[in-house]
Amino acid sequence: MGLVPEAQRLRVVTLTDTLGVGGGAETLAVDIVRRLDPERFHRTICASRLRGSTEEKAGMNQALEELRTSGVEVLSLERASRAQIWSWRPLVRRMRSGLVDVLHSHKFGSNVWATALGRVAPVPVVIAHEHTWSFTGDPLRKLLDRRLIATGCDALLAVSREDRRRMIEVEEIPPERIRLVQNGIPRPVVASGADVRVQLGIPADSPVVGSIGILRLQKRYDELIRAFEIVRSRLPDAHLVIAGDGPERAGLEALVASLNLAGAVHLLGFRRDVTALISAFDVAVSSSAYEGSSLSIMEYMSLARPIVATAVGGTPDLIQDGRDGLLVSPHDPAALARATIEVLLDRERAAALGASALARQRAEFDIDITVERIAALYEELYARATGGKPRRRPEPAGISG
Repeated sequence: MGLVPEAQRLRVVTLTDTLGVGGGAETLAVDIVRRLDPERFHRTICASRLRGSTEEKAGMNQALEELRTSGVEVLSLERASRAQIWSWRPLVRRMRSGLVDVLHSHKFGSNVWATALGRVAPVPVVIAHEHTWSFTGDPLRKLLDRRLIATGCDALLAVSREDRRRMIEVEEIPPERIRLVQNGIPRPVVASGADVRVQLGIPADSPVVGSIGILRLQKRYDELIRAFEIVRSRLPDAHLVIAGDGPERAGLEALVASLNLAGAVHLLGFRRDVTALISAFDVAVSSSAYEGSSLSIMEYMSLARPIVATAVGGTPDLIQDGRDGLLVSPHDPAALARATIEVLLDRERAAALGASALARQRAEFDIDITVERIAALYEELYARATGGKPRRRPEPAGISG
């Protein structure tokens, strides 16, 4: 098939706070825009902020290089604070010039801005993508979701059935405005975990419990550490590996010290060798209090790791309890420990759980499946907005960095 003429390709702008760091939503936003078919779409990613720690900046620079290598235009607004409203001018000018056919925002803050700006500088299609649902009891956020985001967008994307249910029942958003599009991840390059064990000083035959994620309260790593204390009482040579950084780090370090687990618990901070780390886990654990559609769990599945996870949000959509992993109630370190010990002591069952998880991930939660569903949604909503009539659009001014 020949390349679609530039004037006929949909101009898609993906709006996100930052690039490739900060969590699964940012990673997914970059993956989606990179993988959109360039024969059907002119692809731009607009990052409102490109700031962070030295390690985070390294991650952003890697994401920028991947985007540009893939032919994706990068528009950086360089916002230093929420008060810098004037920083939105480059995006607004582009919208008013007819250079945006689809504006696709990710996460609550960007969703607010996309739907607000979409009223000032109308574009044919605005899509708001919510990656988790955690705000029961926050009247302002529920009001903004219902009155601004849901009414200002053409589709509000939910990543799990549970998120969709809560949007309808708790926030009273009309069901017809919500689309369910579950997340997916790329197929990983399998790496050996042996070098990770050597690097961390973990004996080859010691059981390793592991988790990947941002150290924030949502992930309840404090409960995982307390569960690991119980695991350690049964399996004294076990180790716990947690990769990620965030605001809870100091508190978690203090908890490790208070439980006399120094040397057995490894808080690694931000890491880029995630595949090798996961490959070193004998069991991967998600202890979250809430989740949308966890990319970390999908990564564990893609590497055939046996999984123990709290049954929250979209996690039961990913894991069939007893078949693809073990699900336990949230906020119950004892239950988390029991399930983890059960998997560690039964290697045959652990292998079966991992194999089932891998097959399920490849069949249902692959990034190419997610991208094609979103691409089809762009074209459907654009055709609806324009009555199916193609129109000639002005050429883009060029790539901004």
